[in-house]
Amino acid sequence: MIVRSLDDVTGTDRDVRTPTWRSRRLVLAEEKAGFSLHDTVLYAGTETTMWYAHHVEAVYCVEGTGELVDHDNGDKHLIAPGTMYLLDGHEHHTLRARTDLRMVCVFNPPCTGREVHDENGAYPLLSETGA
Repeated sequence: MIVRSLDDVTGTDRDVRTPTWRSRRLVLAEEKAGFSLHDTVLYAGTETTMWYAHHVEAVYCVEGTGELVDHDNGDKHLIAPGTMYLLDGHEHHTLRARTDLRMVCVFNPPCTGREVHDENGAYPLLSETGA
């Protein structure tokens, strides 16, 4: 059994920060759970364009408001507490944070903890050993 809090990962290599978001990675590939679990905050007034070419991601909003734009079809969706979206088709998308958005994110395959978005907005597919 693993028990871990946000305080346990804050300030460690599991606490990844970029100009538009911060991701605290609670469960990673090394735990061998088959998924990774992230507590992510997207900063108010920012937008982040992403495309998970190698991952399926489920996202659940627990705080804040924003807008999700699906670049594949132009659809726009209000994101607010209680809203979930599943990127099961590797959709190109942009998340615009009106306020700080706090999201719980689950990735399959699991992230290693070293991922950051590349020039296409994707996470590379990394192995636990670094390949």
